[in-house]
Amino acid sequence: MAKSPSSTKKTLIITFNTNMDIYNVAIVAHVDHGKTTLVDALLKASESFDTHKGIEERAMDSNDQEKERGITIYAKNAAITYKGKKINIVDTPGHSDFGSEVERVPRTVDAVILVVDAYEGPMPQTKFVLRKSLELGHKVLVVINKIDKPMARPDTVVDLTFDLFGNLGASDDQLDFPYIYAVAKDGVAIRDLNDEKKDITPLIDFIFENVKPAETNTDAAFRMQPATLKYDNFLGRIAIGRVYEGTLKPNESVTVMKADGSKYTGKITKIFAFEGMEKYEIPEASAGDMVAVAGLPEIYVGETITNDASSEALPAIKVDPPALAIEFMVNDSPFAGREGKYVTSRHIKDRLEKELETNVGLKIEAVAGKDSLKVFGRGEMHIAVLIETMRREGYELQISQPEVIMREIDGQKSEPIETAVINVPDEMAGSIIEALGRRKGVMKDMKSENGNTLLEFEIPTRGLLGFRSTFLLLTRGEGTLYHSFEKYVPFLGPIEKRDVGSMISGENGSTMAYSLWKLQERGPLFIGAATEVYEGMIIGEHNQGTDIVVNANKNKKLTNVRSSGADEALSLTTTVPITLETAIEYIKDDEYAEITPTRVRLRKKHLTENERKRAK
Repeated sequence: MAKSPSSTKKTLIITFNTNMDIYNVAIVAHVDHGKTTLVDALLKASESFDTHKGIEERAMDSNDQEKERGITIYAKNAAITYKGKKINIVDTPGHSDFGSEVERVPRTVDAVILVVDAYEGPMPQTKFVLRKSLELGHKVLVVINKIDKPMARPDTVVDLTFDLFGNLGASDDQLDFPYIYAVAKDGVAIRDLNDEKKDITPLIDFIFENVKPAETNTDAAFRMQPATLKYDNFLGRIAIGRVYEGTLKPNESVTVMKADGSKYTGKITKIFAFEGMEKYEIPEASAGDMVAVAGLPEIYVGETITNDASSEALPAIKVDPPALAIEFMVNDSPFAGREGKYVTSRHIKDRLEKELETNVGLKIEAVAGKDSLKVFGRGEMHIAVLIETMRREGYELQISQPEVIMREIDGQKSEPIETAVINVPDEMAGSIIEALGRRKGVMKDMKSENGNTLLEFEIPTRGLLGFRSTFLLLTRGEGTLYHSFEKYVPFLGPIEKRDVGSMISGENGSTMAYSLWKLQERGPLFIGAATEVYEGMIIGEHNQGTDIVVNANKNKKLTNVRSSGADEALSLTTTVPITLETAIEYIKDDEYAEITPTRVRLRKKHLTENERKRAK
């Protein structure tokens, strides 16, 4: 009997079946090629999908920042049941800054579904995620998505994808990859471009045909390796991963084998499996399935969980090291403590240590001789997402200029180089080439087609720091820029990134429209009239390239002499809003960004002019 909408419960009621075939797949792609939308379509095709409840668009992007930015930040698990078979799906981020989420996932699956845009073709992050999958010897299934685009070129994109496989050293079996076409937003998949567009089921059958069911060796000792960590206020740390062998029941004792060879014992309190986007409690975890286990507060990604202490540990999961560092410190500006709830170094340290429990790509270390912490991440956005999360939780802090992490290779100081792929209108290509050239970029390829120019550059990570805002100005928002790590090369020398100076407030007080009206001739302003400022706060850019101290609190002197034309109308230009991302891009090595729950301010490290002169 069908359920009425009013009787639909939030809890999933699923018959636990250990005998069904299980298929484990990860969906990977470049940012914005349609992974999460494709997962939506697959979830709707599940036999356990509740049509009364439905799902919202891009349902897997459940985090607030994921919804606002329109990207996937955290890898997430889901599962569907179709024709009595189960498909465990892992949706992964497409942005290179969240690559640590992608690197851990391929080990837990049997095949990878690579989604490629039917117009853009393979992009930098496609190369990154594909290389990781091919290294593990996985079978890769290709989905050519967005074939409904007016400029779609699906057959050409299949050829470009084949070239990419070849360049990445794919084996003969991997080169013979199966592919299918799709329009994820319409929930449609077709084998041939001339087929009727009905639903997504051809993709599900395509997975069943090309992916082997997971091995279910239940006689061996239980072995599981967490690939993702989540935190629950009631259950504590939850480890999500694949069961490679054996079975396990709640309240069983287990041995955890760490990467350094040490072991400790614990007890599993609860075991969960996935169906749709929900997880539900199960009486037993068995080989081949993806499960979540609670009860191990010290568990970490890549460790082996087993019920036999003499078992061999599973190979460790290797995550690429961080590429960027930013110093987090207590806000010591004159406005400190006004807007934040958590303002001390202890608060900041505790929050960062809690983040380490689930954010594997992050590292923190204390700075010698200072009351601050250095936070290492994969890129500007990786750390910006963390800072934004903290400020929404009520934290107030100060951050330094991002610093690229150098390595010593063969006795030489080496720095990371990235591949940047840029698509801009033809008339703007020249200014972009010039701007990247100044930042030590080397052009590797250039193609012009349909009024757009596609540029490929190799550029130091240092050169890309702070470039996004310049790129938006040069292209008037009409270009796209994607980049991902390529290799390390010997240090390329200094890079001058900012050719403007700062306008620094020389007084405490409230800004006056008259003063700002006079100052706006010198450069764009970051603040408007009647804004509280303090000495040493940066209130705008100085176009001439040098720092300048100004008084924005001065009002017009009134006299009792009247004259025509003396009172000009004050017309203030629109201020340039300072967001968290623009603040991270803008600040130099002698500046800080002050982050509070309500405001982002820029300031000099040394607030008074005398202190700045002494520091030089």
